[in-house]
Amino acid sequence: MAKSVLKRLVGAWYRWRVRARAASVGPRLLVWGATRVSRQTVIGSHCNFNGMRIRGDARVEIGDYFHSGDGCQIITHVHNYEGEAIPYDSTMINKDVVIEPFVWLGSNVLILGGVRIGEGAIIQAGAVVVRDIPRCAIAGGNPATVFKMRDVERFDRLKAEGKFH
Repeated sequence: MAKSVLKRLVGAWYRWRVRARAASVGPRLLVWGATRVSRQTVIGSHCNFNGMRIRGDARVEIGDYFHSGDGCQIITHVHNYEGEAIPYDSTMINKDVVIEPFVWLGSNVLILGGVRIGEGAIIQAGAVVVRDIPRCAIAGGNPATVFKMRDVERFDRLKAEGKFH
């Protein structure tokens, strides 16, 4: 019993930290692992983080019913390698990230700036997402590529019926 109480307390602490830092957070946020967000992070409702790190100064939008495995990262900035110094200068290039509703990230997914992940997409554990992923796609690898699609009719029916987890 003491272990479950400790788990709830740690989750409450992580949740508080995310709410205190993010630009906005919808209701019913769950945070079960060490999670750090940027001040430009917008989080929808019913989101579940099991360990996430969001780095950079660009906007990150996370849609409703998002789920992540542990060890995930979103990096919205890169060094300017075409600047006035080698290997890069002191400026950073920032690119927004948009994660639409009902997206599920496996453990240790890395998402780079300038990416949009479509509604209902699933990203396989360990994937490196460097380009847009379409709605209801299942993608994985480095760089992440689509290797399967969800049954869109089934997805839309379950969504219309409000069968969310």
